[in-house]
Amino acid sequence: MPGLQELDHGFRHDYLDHATLMAQLRAWTDAFPALVRLRTLGETPEGRAIPLLVIGQDPDTTRPAAWVDGNMHGTELATSSVALAIAESFLRLQLQPGSAAPDLPPAIADALRGVHLYVAPRLSPDGAEAVLARGGFVRSAARITDEQRPGPRWQARDLDGDGRCRYLRVRDPAGDFIAAEQFPGLILPRAPDDPPPYYRLYPEGEIVGFDGDTVPEPDPLANTPDLNRNFPWDWRPEPEQNGAGAYPGSEVETAAVLRFVSAHPNIYAWLNLHTFGGVFIRPLGAEPDSRMDPGDRRLYRLLETWASAYTGYPTVSGYAEFTYEPEKPLHGDLTDFAYHQRGCLTEVCELWDLFRRIGMPEQRRFVDHYTAAGRLDMENLALWDADSNQGRIFGDWTPMEHPQLGAVEVGGPDPVIGVWNPPPEVLPELCEDMSSYWLRVTALLPRLVIEEIVVTRLEDQLLEVTVTVANHGYLATNGIPSSHALPWNHGVMAELDPRDCHLAHPQQARRELGHLHGWGDGEGSGAHMPWFQRSRGNGHRQRVTWLVHGEGTLELSVGNHRLGWLQRSVVAR
Repeated sequence: MPGLQELDHGFRHDYLDHATLMAQLRAWTDAFPALVRLRTLGETPEGRAIPLLVIGQDPDTTRPAAWVDGNMHGTELATSSVALAIAESFLRLQLQPGSAAPDLPPAIADALRGVHLYVAPRLSPDGAEAVLARGGFVRSAARITDEQRPGPRWQARDLDGDGRCRYLRVRDPAGDFIAAEQFPGLILPRAPDDPPPYYRLYPEGEIVGFDGDTVPEPDPLANTPDLNRNFPWDWRPEPEQNGAGAYPGSEVETAAVLRFVSAHPNIYAWLNLHTFGGVFIRPLGAEPDSRMDPGDRRLYRLLETWASAYTGYPTVSGYAEFTYEPEKPLHGDLTDFAYHQRGCLTEVCELWDLFRRIGMPEQRRFVDHYTAAGRLDMENLALWDADSNQGRIFGDWTPMEHPQLGAVEVGGPDPVIGVWNPPPEVLPELCEDMSSYWLRVTALLPRLVIEEIVVTRLEDQLLEVTVTVANHGYLATNGIPSSHALPWNHGVMAELDPRDCHLAHPQQARRELGHLHGWGDGEGSGAHMPWFQRSRGNGHRQRVTWLVHGEGTLELSVGNHRLGWLQRSVVAR
């Protein structure tokens, strides 16, 4: 059997195209058939598979599971590498318990052996392939039609044949940019006292629907839907929510995720990977923390502590610190869907802490970092690019004749490596940190066990079968506290099926035990404080009894569609 190192296709050190990514997934699947399944969520309009990896003991059965996805936005290539790294670390633990991360305690490793991990490393293969092939910004996938967005719009195209889509700059006395003299390729916002020349800045490409006069403002969503605005929770149509799509799940990638997770309620924790910023974003997305379930909030405090310890990233509220306009929440995003509708302990991670690397000052709201870069910050970015990024971002300008605009210059920034994604040299550390963090979160899942089966003879042909069931996991069997009332989130069931004897009360063969508490309660519980420490009783355990006439074998099943089923044969005599 080959080792993981022999199967490595380089995702911790580079950004993989679709063929290489699929080859990596197939390599693990072929080498470890007892632990890995490769499934296809669907197929993109360009004919690429949307892969899903299932990892864990008995991968064809139902067990509590955690989910990781990446690259739902085309430019965010690092998310695929990190998702693959988490998959590899989890697989290593299954193969060699205790070795998934050097700082993973044995108790965490033991908990992880009883769960599954779902990894969807590239939700938008078409978008990622376009970015890898030519650069340029692609939100999700470049496939908007004229009917969907009428009027002129910019379409990325490599005009100078260098294999990358960068920028066009056009001299204009009313331009709003100037060139940075000491940093070729760096363009700065114009100040009132700046001398000419002045420039207007556009993406390298052409104008679709050009009328010979109108130059439209480049819109990052003009040539793509946004998969992260296409989920059903609190979905709003265009133009109220840019990138929303025609209806919830209108995009094939979104629909593929919805189909799978609706059929797999066993997902308890969900990590949605993005770039960039260096921050975790937690629910609530549309309301303040005062509206959040207190039990959920305690769980997120725990995750916040771990996130800071393992990655150095802060954790912020989506509503308080990550709305682009205060009190105007985003609609139709994946994490709101996973948290509210699927009952998952859900968060976003914006990988790659570029703001810290270039020394940007802290902002009152984290989202303000994305609009707060001044000239000094931009110059620091150029210095960092030269010193730490092999000059990948900023290139000089080349004059050319544009087919629509006339004399222009092509060049300037290529943000793919260095802005939107970290340099490949940084990937190993990022992959290791995120793997250590998410494996710890995955270990919080519930852990259903049958603690005891006792058969007692009451009289000559009457036996009593008593089964004690318990949850030894951190989370309750319903998952996060706010999910308890979801109509599909059923409690634990226990069923005794007689083979060559019979139950005294056949109508009670299947029994509802309700949900079982977990032993954990996040951070900030008054019950943990030293002035009056206390446990919540034994709500993690239930006992159920059946009366059996005769002797023989009975089949016991305990579980539900989220936890999976534990099977035991009971000999009654």
